[in-house]
Amino acid sequence: MTKAVVLLSGGLDSATTAAIAINEGFEAIALSFRYGQRHAKELSAAKQIAQLLQIKEHFIVDINLSQWGGSSLTDQSIDLPQTGVDPNIIPSTYVPGRNTVFIAIALALAEAKGATAIYLGINAVDYSGYPDCRPEYLAAYQNLANLSSKVGVEGKAPQLIAPLVQDSKVDIVRRALKLGVPIEVTWSCYQGGEQPCGLCDSCRIRDRALIEVGRPDLASRQL
Repeated sequence: MTKAVVLLSGGLDSATTAAIAINEGFEAIALSFRYGQRHAKELSAAKQIAQLLQIKEHFIVDINLSQWGGSSLTDQSIDLPQTGVDPNIIPSTYVPGRNTVFIAIALALAEAKGATAIYLGINAVDYSGYPDCRPEYLAAYQNLANLSSKVGVEGKAPQLIAPLVQDSKVDIVRRALKLGVPIEVTWSCYQGGEQPCGLCDSCRIRDRALIEVGRPDLASRQL
């Protein structure tokens, strides 16, 4: 079976992306990161998701981006935004260089494992236009992948696939429900508490979509 590396954060988007890769016939290899995020609880969710989706290989890599901060996800002295998404402002939850680093490691893993694709749960619609979640960013990175490795030089670089990049959160929830994604174990909250806060941007977007599709039972307990 053809292999694909799937970046699995533990959130709804990445879990749905993993299910899509499996549904499209790939043997998924999950890759997660402990990068100093305040919501490291998402890694426990990633482990559960990998098990429930019967993913045999799951790598968790330590890269401490919190050493220099620059984001409210990696620096607890910066307040998390709780007023909703402003489409004209890149929020403080943007982590400098995060996706660039993650994809580079995914390319290394894919080449070592003979994977022909890398599935990414990035989305350009609901998160205020993170610069590293745009289609043009992904296209540029594909060019780098084609040039930067042995398999790339041989014309067999892994393809970077972002099936959710243009989807709304409602679209993503509908896909997740159709594919049987265990939404109840995914973790999207930016806070590191025992229960979702219901106030951060990620909780707000997720909850609104779940309510819209008629699944308020899966929304934050804070509603």
